[in-house]
Amino acid sequence: ISFVGLVVPHAVRRVLGRRERPVLLGSVAAGPLLVLGADVLGRIVARPGELEAGIVTAFVGAPVLLALVLRRTGAR
Repeated sequence: ISFVGLVVPHAVRRVLGRRERPVLLGSVAAGPLLVLGADVLGRIVARPGELEAGIVTAFVGAPVLLALVLRRTGAR
């Protein structure tokens, strides 16, 4: 779940701009929604069992974080 703390502020900053207050409030709102979505996805995909939210966020968060970092640095 540590990817949430890394990915969400970067993604929110791309949507809302660089001002601190909107980024902070957007991150506070988007972080729990991302974890909730990962939990729901983990329950749906692995029926009748479930995947932990941390596993789902790692699979989704790693490529997204890498794309955000590479796009920001200009590397491809």
